[in-house]
Amino acid sequence: MGIELTGLHFRSKISLKAPNIAFPINEADSALIRASLVTEETTLECIGTVIAKSGCWSFLKGGFVLSSPSKLSTLSLQSSSDREIKVEIASASLQSFTEQQWRLNQDTKINQERKRAVTIHVADRHGIKLQGASIKVEQVLKDFPFGSAIANTIIGNSPYQKWFTKRFNTAVFENELKWDATEPEQGQTNYTIPDQMLEFIRSNQITARGHNIFWENFNTTPKWVRNLTNPNLQSAVDSRIQSLMNKYKEEFIHWDVNNEMLHYDFYEQRLGPNATLRIFEAVHRADPLTTLFMNEFNVIETCSDVNSTVDAYVSRMRELEIGGVFMDGIGLQGHFNLPNLPLMRGVLDKLATLGLPIWLTEVDISNKFSPETQAIYLEEVLREGFSHPAVTGIMLWSALRQGGCYQMCLTDSGFNNLPTGDAVDKLLKEWETENLKGETDEHGSYSFFGFLGEYKITTKYGTNTIESTFSLSRGVETKHFNIQM
Repeated sequence: MGIELTGLHFRSKISLKAPNIAFPINEADSALIRASLVTEETTLECIGTVIAKSGCWSFLKGGFVLSSPSKLSTLSLQSSSDREIKVEIASASLQSFTEQQWRLNQDTKINQERKRAVTIHVADRHGIKLQGASIKVEQVLKDFPFGSAIANTIIGNSPYQKWFTKRFNTAVFENELKWDATEPEQGQTNYTIPDQMLEFIRSNQITARGHNIFWENFNTTPKWVRNLTNPNLQSAVDSRIQSLMNKYKEEFIHWDVNNEMLHYDFYEQRLGPNATLRIFEAVHRADPLTTLFMNEFNVIETCSDVNSTVDAYVSRMRELEIGGVFMDGIGLQGHFNLPNLPLMRGVLDKLATLGLPIWLTEVDISNKFSPETQAIYLEEVLREGFSHPAVTGIMLWSALRQGGCYQMCLTDSGFNNLPTGDAVDKLLKEWETENLKGETDEHGSYSFFGFLGEYKITTKYGTNTIESTFSLSRGVETKHFNIQM
């Protein structure tokens, strides 16, 4: 089935919204429906997907970017099913945006979700309002977790540590907590490196994510584990959980429990279909205060990967929830080639309906692009993530290790910013409240609009000076703060 569209404009972002899709109940139980677009100059193979179920309406949301004019385009919906099925469509809509309109929408959301109005009231001990009191406002900590992966190269490396702590409030260890790093040979567990990295974390009041306990990919599983069969494999899995959780209980705010389990199934093949369920249950029992995450690639990056469509992600989470799994976080890696921001927003919107915190856990841009192009795309992705209300943290996958970085570095080996580092610094500066100075008005008040976080207020009136602190958390009402001189 094809839908013809006319009048798509140059450099437009198109949001594909709410086509309700259904097929008769006597057809297949469900089918993956993929939307694609063909113009005179380009073919976009996937601009949105939905797993449509028979006998009910299913919701597809996606989008695409056109960088050249198109007078006539064809939007097609294809099924992954081998059988021919009849599809019904209702309430289909397309909405176009210029780049300027898209950016304005992002900025509006940032102002609504990441900032809040504040009014400071100054009075004397008798409650008399003080006009003309000098006010200095300084944001000392940011509320939004924004960070990067680090590697063991940060240990004892003052330039690396200084560069990192100047920018980030959150970290994740790139490889140092993975099973093959902490137990390369059976029974030879060594946590020396992650312990040293945690010393750096603690001494600088940085929050850390735990990555990862298990990885379903056969090729990244320790070689000695690959050769185990049940019950020896189950015993090794139990030992890994007990060792890691006992060592680092309550150290990490999150754990990526069973990495990339939409794409791989090593443990479920060897230990049965309930292996993941038992793993999550055991981790929760060992550290009940940490948030447990799924962590997957190609969910927001593209919709061409049939293993990790947004509906496949939701379906897997619901399966585990029905089984009794305590999982409270959505991890989206974010290894991007050419970003499709309308698709990214559509996926985030759909995942947001689950009501769980969403983290972009491993954001980078492919090194097939020039450093300058990487920086442009990185800024686009970070703006889209930061502006989305359901995104509660962003991590870059830019650990600087010997030999470089996975796909994207922020600095050279001398910790001089690359274009990507400049892009990050630009956004960090934009997403903080600049130091403010002013005086209270005739009502004894001083107001400002600030990013969420911790603030230091210095108030002077006559010969008296008072320093105060307060936290600015998310809320729709104005935050009122009283100072008595």
